[in-house]
Amino acid sequence: MTNNRPVPVPASRTARLTRLGAMTAGVAGNMALGGMAHLTRGKRPSMRDLLLTPANVGRITDELAKMRGAAMKIGQLMSMDTGDVLPPELAQVMGRLREDAHIMPPAQLKQVLNAEWPKGWLGQFQKFDVRPIAAASIGQVHRAQTKDGRDLAIKVQYPGVVQSIDSDVANVGALMKMSGLMPKGFDARPYLEAARAQLHEETDYAREGACLAQFGDLLADDIRFKLPALQTDWSTENILAMTYIDGIAIEQTAGLSQDIRNQIAADLIDLLMHELFSFGTMQTDPNFANYRYDVSDGKIVLLDFGATRSIAPEIAEQYRTLIRAGLAGDRAGLRDTALTIGFFDENAASKHQDIILDMMTLVFDTLTDPYDFDDPNLTQEMQRLGMVLGGEGFVPPPLPIDVLYLQRKFGGMFLLAARLKAQINVRAILADWVKG
Repeated sequence: MTNNRPVPVPASRTARLTRLGAMTAGVAGNMALGGMAHLTRGKRPSMRDLLLTPANVGRITDELAKMRGAAMKIGQLMSMDTGDVLPPELAQVMGRLREDAHIMPPAQLKQVLNAEWPKGWLGQFQKFDVRPIAAASIGQVHRAQTKDGRDLAIKVQYPGVVQSIDSDVANVGALMKMSGLMPKGFDARPYLEAARAQLHEETDYAREGACLAQFGDLLADDIRFKLPALQTDWSTENILAMTYIDGIAIEQTAGLSQDIRNQIAADLIDLLMHELFSFGTMQTDPNFANYRYDVSDGKIVLLDFGATRSIAPEIAEQYRTLIRAGLAGDRAGLRDTALTIGFFDENAASKHQDIILDMMTLVFDTLTDPYDFDDPNLTQEMQRLGMVLGGEGFVPPPLPIDVLYLQRKFGGMFLLAARLKAQINVRAILADWVKG
């Protein structure tokens, strides 16, 4: 259950713009005061030092968390999607937004439910818990029991989220630009556009319900996973009703046996390969909150299909070729495929290409049998090479949208396996999917 306090969601565009404007003005004011203080001491302040004070970091994250919707979601996406190019300090600011959002007060929740459901709806429920069991950037989830015996999870969208997406994206983009911390030459527009498009998809609860049903069919015979069942009678444009499935947070499995943790990580990586190479559709949001574990039957619970998207066959084939080359130690093949995918272009300096290929080769060479995800050496060396690349002045080209989402999912699965301290034969899993 979420522990955050109730804070009304600003629903109108005017209210949201006012809050973002006040936050930006407040941060700018703090920066100006800090700059004057530095100058009086004979020091020339940097934009980084002025912005990233504890007061400013707290103000930005707290305000975006209160606003929820696109403002908070973009912070989440930027922290995960572009962590390799954002300055570590800014990525850390955005990363704090991956925690639970504040929740709607009961009065605001009641207004939303009354607008979406028929008059007298409460009489159909034996119990409806107004305290949500989860709260995120777009909506919050409530547990309820109907009088006909169903145990449900009711996902309620925050008011005003859909109408505010475009303006929120523009305002957060302006805030990022104002920060002065973006790498020189880095174009955030493709990332912001990807975030805007995903937000419009994720707020379409009818689409999410269809994706949930689709994955339910795809995994119906897979004994490793289980999903909620869509409940159409209580679902609307802004409410998604599903059966409730009990389980512990996926991070809590870190306290279970090594064998169980290994199996969870292996199963999720194998599912990722199914999505890419077999299903042709993928749930692209690797947020830990989207996975739970049922200790009673040893199954992984899959939740939240709002970020589901189709994967173009040509993109899947490019990744198949990339993995084959990496496993075979074929550096020339890696370069050709990386160029095709768009990790760099023909105009990239050869030294930049070499560093990127070194990073890719390092990953494949490190996937020993078994690979210990708790070993920090790979992550540390990748970070070192990334800093060298940034220091060399490399500016990554805008990646295709499908590639952005795939890289995000791959990175999320690595982080989850690391959290579980899993030890698995990743090479074998990959090799099974790209052979032939």
